[in-house]
Amino acid sequence: MKEKNIVVGLDVGTTKVCTIVGIQNPGNELEIIGIGTHPSHGLKKGSVVNIDKTIKSIQNSLEEAKLMAGVQIERATIGIAGNHIYSFNSSGVVAVKGNEITQDDVDRVLEAAKAVVMPSDRDIIHVIAQEYRVDNTNGIKNPIGMCGTRLEAHVHIVTGSISLIQNLVKCVEQTGIHVDHITLQPIASSESVLSNEEKEMGTLLVDIGGGTTDLAFWKDGSLIHTQVIPVGGNHFTNDLAVALKIPHAEAERIKVHHGSVLAEGLNQSAHITVQGIAGTKPREVQLSFIAKVLGARADELFDLVKNILDEKGLSDSVTGGVVITGGGALIKGMPELGEYILEKPLKLGYPMAFGGMTNVMQNPKFSTVLGLLIEASQRMSPVAIKDKVEHEHVDLIGKLGDSIKSVFKEIF
Repeated sequence: MKEKNIVVGLDVGTTKVCTIVGIQNPGNELEIIGIGTHPSHGLKKGSVVNIDKTIKSIQNSLEEAKLMAGVQIERATIGIAGNHIYSFNSSGVVAVKGNEITQDDVDRVLEAAKAVVMPSDRDIIHVIAQEYRVDNTNGIKNPIGMCGTRLEAHVHIVTGSISLIQNLVKCVEQTGIHVDHITLQPIASSESVLSNEEKEMGTLLVDIGGGTTDLAFWKDGSLIHTQVIPVGGNHFTNDLAVALKIPHAEAERIKVHHGSVLAEGLNQSAHITVQGIAGTKPREVQLSFIAKVLGARADELFDLVKNILDEKGLSDSVTGGVVITGGGALIKGMPELGEYILEKPLKLGYPMAFGGMTNVMQNPKFSTVLGLLIEASQRMSPVAIKDKVEHEHVDLIGKLGDSIKSVFKEIF
C-alpha cells in the first residue's frame, strides 16, 4: 500500500477529536479504512486553551485510527472554527495579458481580490472564488481559455487569528503529523452533507458543534457567507447541569438520551431519575422541565441564526431551505423548532455515503471530519485540483511555505 495514497481528515473539536483515514484507489475512488474518536480536552469554543491536553487528545484519536487502518499517518487536513473566524466578500480586477485567459491571469486576479487591509494579528485561511466576470459576461465559474481583455473575480475571504491558528497547528504537529491544509469546518461539513443541487438552490448549512455553531450559505454553487456563532452543544449541557444541580457528565447523558427542545409534545407526568453531586440522593425530574431548559437555549440559537440572515440580507435567498448537522442537531425536536423559528423548510443533514462508510459513521456528528477527508482527497489529485480551480483555497501560514512547497512537489 503506497503511503502517498493515504489521506487523512482530522477534526479537533471542542467535545471530541476525530480522525478518519482513507485510501485513494487507482480509479480515484476514496475508501475509508480507519476511524478514531476520543473526547477532547483542552479546547473552549473551538480554540485551544490547554496545549498539553489538546496534544494528548489528538494523540489518542490518531492511535485509534492507526490501529484500525494498519497504516502510518504522516499528514492530515485539519478543520478550524472558533469565534476568532471572520469572513467577508471582496473583488479584484486585472487586465488580461494575452488574448486568451490563462491560469496566470486567474492567479493574478485572486491576488488582487485578497489585497485588502487587515489587522496585523489576522491571516487569510481561504480565498474562495464565487464567480468571474470576463468583460461584460458574468456568472462564469472557470474563465480559463475564454477570450477577453478584462477579468474580474468575486471572492469569499475567510480570516482567523494568527496566534490561535498557530496554536492548533502546533498541537497537531507535536504529535508528529504534518498539517497539509487547514479548512474552515462549515466548508468541510458542506462538502459531505450538501448535494450540488442544494448548493445551487440557495441553502444554509448550520453545523451545531460542541463549542460553536458554524454557518455556511451557498447560492448558485458558490459560497456566499460563512460565520461562527460561539454557542454549541456544550451550552445545552451546561444549562442542564446548572438547572438540575448535577455534574456535567450526568447532564450530557440526560441530554443525549432523554433531551428534547419541545416540551409541548411530551407526557407532562413522565419523569426520570437523575444522580446529583456525589453524596446526594438520586431524585426525580420531569422530562417537560428538561425540555424547557434545552428549549430556551435552542430558541436563542435559532434566533441568532435568523438575525444573521436578516442582517446580511440573505433571508429571501434561502430558497433551498436550511440543513442542520453536527452532534448538537441530534437533540430531539431541533428540526421542528428550527423550522418554526426560521420560517424556512429545514431538515437534519446526514453525511452522504461513500467508500465503505459504515452506519455508525453516517451520523451528523461526523459531517465535518468526513468533509475534511473528501477535501484532502480532492487536493491529492492534480486533475481534481484543476477541475476545482474556482474553489482553489489559498494556503495560510506563510511560515510553513517551504513545507507546503515540498508537499506540492510530492503530489505532482
